[in-house]
Amino acid sequence: MRRARLAVLTALALLASACNGDNEPVPAAEYGERLFSDAKLSESQFNSFSCATCHSTTPTAPAERMDAGYTLYDSAFRKRWWGGYETRLLDAVNFCYVNFMRGVEPLSEDSPQSRALYEYLVSISPNQDAQPLPMTVVKNAADVPRGDRTRGQEVYRAACQNCHGELHTGAGRLTESASLLPEVTEDYDRVFPGVPHSLVVIEKVRHGQFFRVGGNMPPYSVEALSDADLGALLTYLDL
Repeated sequence: MRRARLAVLTALALLASACNGDNEPVPAAEYGERLFSDAKLSESQFNSFSCATCHSTTPTAPAERMDAGYTLYDSAFRKRWWGGYETRLLDAVNFCYVNFMRGVEPLSEDSPQSRALYEYLVSISPNQDAQPLPMTVVKNAADVPRGDRTRGQEVYRAACQNCHGELHTGAGRLTESASLLPEVTEDYDRVFPGVPHSLVVIEKVRHGQFFRVGGNMPPYSVEALSDADLGALLTYLDL
């Protein structure tokens, strides 16, 4: 029964195609791979994120990246996603699509985009018995012990620089709306009176855009960023 269902889904996914410059059809998995790295998957003119902003697709995440999300290699056949909060793959995709990529409406099951993304994820998911992965969200933001500055610089480059750019200048940041670090904290006494600057940064890192503090960024779970690495990052930011 499962194989039959997969065969039907694959057949449906193959209906999804893009065209190259010669108007030749593109296989659904290839189209999905393109969409994976394209911020224009979202119709919002204010979106700068693609799936590839927060996820790699290799069996092991590259050493130079500390993404908010797991690698999506072997992700298609898990029973649960987002730490167990989502039990359908499309719902897990749409959680990102709506909350972080500013998608106005969730992708529908029969849209060419969702079908192609499904086919691409299947193509990089050889293990049909892949198990769900843990995602521990810190309930209450709390201060953490500070760590080594050199390690903090490594964490910044791996976890923050892709979106926020170079420290102090923002050179190379993903979008002009991304906060300039650590200069953004200069407004915290006015915006968050009485709250230590470091605690606001911890809140942003741990809870992302939720609670209307972290702009549009995704949250970093304990698995994605340990308290030790967060403490080292705060040292590097002089917080």
